[in-house]
Amino acid sequence: MGKFYLLISICSGMVIGIGSATFYYAKGYSYMLDDPEVCRNCHVMETQYTSWMKSSHRSVATCNDCHTPDNFTGKWITKALNGFNHSYAFTTDNYKKPIRINQRNIKIAEENCRRCHGMLVSNLTYHETEITRTSCISCHGSVGHLK
Repeated sequence: MGKFYLLISICSGMVIGIGSATFYYAKGYSYMLDDPEVCRNCHVMETQYTSWMKSSHRSVATCNDCHTPDNFTGKWITKALNGFNHSYAFTTDNYKKPIRINQRNIKIAEENCRRCHGMLVSNLTYHETEITRTSCISCHGSVGHLK
């Protein structure tokens, strides 16, 4: 039984050690911040970062303002899910190029557009339902990221 616990301890130590080294090397701590520079940690995001720097939203919104929910729990759940998904996709090189936003994150971005621009769109969206709803990015697709 002692050898079993030794084996478990060694394996646990290796997982913790490799995980910690990877977290440090990949600058995992930076993803807990709101700094848009973090998005540049992955070279595939350079185009999105550069286009955001040239966009009208640069002076009023960071990546998290548009791409995470406007509440504490939702923000951190989204950051965790996206962090895991991005790490897996980039490590395995299994993602569409150029990178694309998924449906869950489109919905979050749309909600944030409507929240920030509520006074402008409140009359336009008053009679909409989920079926007839027009997406902000269907007309304004290059506002946050220039194309």
